[in-house]
Amino acid sequence: MAKIEVLRLEHRKKRDPRVSTHVCLAARAFGASAIYYSGERDLVLEKTVRDVVKNWGGPFSIKYIPQPRSFIKNYRGKKVNLTMYGLPFAQSTKRIAQSRKPILVIIGGAKVPGWVYGLSDYNLAVTNQPHSEVAALSVFLYEFFAHREKKFKSAKLKIVPQARGKKFSNK
Repeated sequence: MAKIEVLRLEHRKKRDPRVSTHVCLAARAFGASAIYYSGERDLVLEKTVRDVVKNWGGPFSIKYIPQPRSFIKNYRGKKVNLTMYGLPFAQSTKRIAQSRKPILVIIGGAKVPGWVYGLSDYNLAVTNQPHSEVAALSVFLYEFFAHREKKFKSAKLKIVPQARGKKFSNK
């Protein structure tokens, strides 16, 4: 199965820290191997993600991309733009999952520039209704990986599933 990476467009440190953190957490939890982000460089976001990987396992990485247009243009793999204006994602997810090339899932922050649609191989919608990029990414990855939960190597912390209460183990 192809490797999935995520590009979060136009992060804004003052306005988006919580949403961008949740995008990173969802990307990792649902199977992506890396997240890239553009907009404003945010060392706090990068440290938060690295701390999560250190404690909860990986592999997963984060990297700032100052020039997202050239990054997308030169990406050596399939490019999937998640947008409410796209075609229904369920029609294409299985075909995309069969790709042997890496896959870059692109999610917007503020208004997504028109060139993103032109550079993408797929413009897909997880519903044609407004909702969050966290939701779109999570649903897409969950479907892409056929509902399989990812296992993380090198985790120091692990949840012990409980019907009630909270329990985790330290390795």
